Amino acid sequence: MAAQTERDMQNIRNTSGIEVRPAAGYTGAEIHGVDLAAPLDDPVVAAVRAALLRWKVLFFRGQRLNHAGHVALARRFGTPVRPGRRGGASPADVPEVETTADRLELGGRFDMEHEEWLRRRRHSLLRGWHCDHGARIDPPAATILRAETVPPYGGDTTWSNLAAAYAGLSRPVREFVDGLRAEHRLGVGYQPRPGDDAYLRHLLDHQVATEHPLVRVHPESGERLLYVNGYYVEQIVDVSRAESAALLQMLLEQAVRPEYTVRFRWEPGSVAFWDNRATIHLAPGDTAHLDHPRVMHRVMLAGEVPVGVDSRPSVALTGTEPGRW
Repeated sequence: MAAQTERDMQNIRNTSGIEVRPAAGYTGAEIHGVDLAAPLDDPVVAAVRAALLRWKVLFFRGQRLNHAGHVALARRFGTPVRPGRRGGASPADVPEVETTADRLELGGRFDMEHEEWLRRRRHSLLRGWHCDHGARIDPPAATILRAETVPPYGGDTTWSNLAAAYAGLSRPVREFVDGLRAEHRLGVGYQPRPGDDAYLRHLLDHQVATEHPLVRVHPESGERLLYVNGYYVEQIVDVSRAESAALLQMLLEQAVRPEYTVRFRWEPGSVAFWDNRATIHLAPGDTAHLDHPRVMHRVMLAGEVPVGVDSRPSVALTGTEPGRW
């Protein structure tokens, strides 16, 4: 396996001129020798795509992308989505770009300080791990995130490799979970405020939920992925809630084992490009007390409806349909 990986990286360098430097044993690689703001020729696009399938998340440093260049880059790898609702920090004239500073506005919409809003949504150690828009019937295929302003310390993002997590299960457990499905729902685990809670009312009025396979087959690589996360998964279907809770705890712990993860230290001009089908990630929780801004911009690529080992696709339960944002 290691020898094959070395041959693959050498082939990429020979055909495209870019260099792939793995960042961890299972997950993540830094890409050198490519200017993302320049037009990318087909060999470079193919090499980046191959590296993404192998390493799940790619890191580029010292890039000089603006909003238009960010979207142009995304179009070389797929179709950028246009999120239906963005905050005031996102650029009004570039609908594909979301600015993460928008998140600071969300609690205020529901009469909460941002810290309280986060605390009520992420009350457990595993709750923050997620793929982007995982409650949708067609979660994004990939995300490209670029850093504009970052604190001098803190603010790292961590990713975990769901293909490695699945492969790391014992054979009997793999065979067991292959046939299971789980409900992914927006707002899972939210702890309501006493009395009237505007955010709870919002969740009830705008439910988004999908039944996804617990093991998803990657549409390009054919890998089996342990398709769980702590942020959206409500429960495993067709088992009791007690059984579901125990199974999910075990599978979530498996999904984020340290050896399957990579942690990235952001700098201004850094870009992370990840496969949203094959990873889950954890946003930083160590910057709220720091008096330093953290401004990031995100573009997501349209994804397909997940399919399980048994070839059954995901099923929309409420509030979501393919291609409609």
